[in-house]
Amino acid sequence: MPELRRVPVNGVELNVALCGSGPAVLLLHGFPHTWELWTDVMADLSGRYRLIAPDLRGFGASSPAASGYDAGTLAEDAAALLTTLGVSSAAVVGIDAGTAPAFLLALRRPGLVRRLVVMESLLGRLPGAEYFLADGPPWWFGFHCAEPGLAETVLEGHEAAYVDWFLRAGTLGDGVRPALRDAFVRAYTGRQALSRAFSYYRALPQSAAQIEQALWGSARLTVPTMALGARPVGAALERQLRPVADDLTGHVIEDCGHIIPLHRPHALLTLLRPFLAGEDAKAG
Repeated sequence: MPELRRVPVNGVELNVALCGSGPAVLLLHGFPHTWELWTDVMADLSGRYRLIAPDLRGFGASSPAASGYDAGTLAEDAAALLTTLGVSSAAVVGIDAGTAPAFLLALRRPGLVRRLVVMESLLGRLPGAEYFLADGPPWWFGFHCAEPGLAETVLEGHEAAYVDWFLRAGTLGDGVRPALRDAFVRAYTGRQALSRAFSYYRALPQSAAQIEQALWGSARLTVPTMALGARPVGAALERQLRPVADDLTGHVIEDCGHIIPLHRPHALLTLLRPFLAGEDAKAG
């Protein structure tokens, strides 16, 4: 089992799962997940890597935060976490809500990020995802961002059913193991927990502007990067990254739902292991 540690960074206290030894790998989860999204990945990689998996600001067992759910602040949280833990460089892996912070961290701090893996999300308004957004963004984006407090009012007392829908949809109906399902439900139960989760969605316009600003002029993503898709995002993220990345590999995992690390962990690890091994070779 990973060690759980409370780590103060950037004015908040993050709940962080730590295990293994070797080159550092930072794992950033999405919604409606916690660090436990990475359970299978951490179990497999801990023999060769030092795995660092925080609950993002305000999520899970990390301390509540009144603000800072934009991608830029989440990226700063990640950088501060690595510094506090004495990590001078790391591979960074992000999914869903963790993708934009991982991208900004690699773009702004290429000396800190040796390799980047991003999956199942879009990067703001960057071109390349037009086909995915042809019918508009997924319905829950509008619901979460509607009149402040509305989604929380509707869902309070029904959190388990709501989280269950995402877990079933994100695994093409398979669902996740009961212990993980219960952990995710606990993490998003209560009006304040819901409000913090939806604050990430409400900050998406600010995050999109931060991505565009970071890429202003001739800025490019220089670190080796792998973009992974499944259902529903597919190759849209790779298409967004292709014009701005110097070293990009893309894969779409077949017969896989959005929650790649839990739905198809073996397929994910088949791609992660050689990509991270390339990091070892570069690190010497």
